[in-house]
Amino acid sequence: MAETIVDDRLWENFHRAVNMTSLDLRKWLAVQGAGETAETEPDRAGSALGHRVAAILAKRRADVTADDVDVMQRVVDKVTDLRGGDTGQWEPTAGDAHWRRRLMNVGHDPLGS
Repeated sequence: MAETIVDDRLWENFHRAVNMTSLDLRKWLAVQGAGETAETEPDRAGSALGHRVAAILAKRRADVTADDVDVMQRVVDKVTDLRGGDTGQWEPTAGDAHWRRRLMNVGHDPLGS
């Protein structure tokens, strides 16, 4: 097995927190960032953090960098904070639209699996 700088716990928590695929997240970011100025650069529409998450999802574990590890931890912390608690206890739940958009901007759909 190739060496990795990501410990098992963070890897599992990140993939539990980020329940959208890279493609779904990129589509979401494009829709969220659509506007007059974003139309010329659709790949840059949406949150920068969301794009970092999508890029990490497309990587093999062995290819994750130290910067990626920092992003992964930020995302786990953000989703845990917004969802309120232990990542193992999350069930699909509806919330207000702003709350859901904030979660989806980093790859977590609270209504997804």
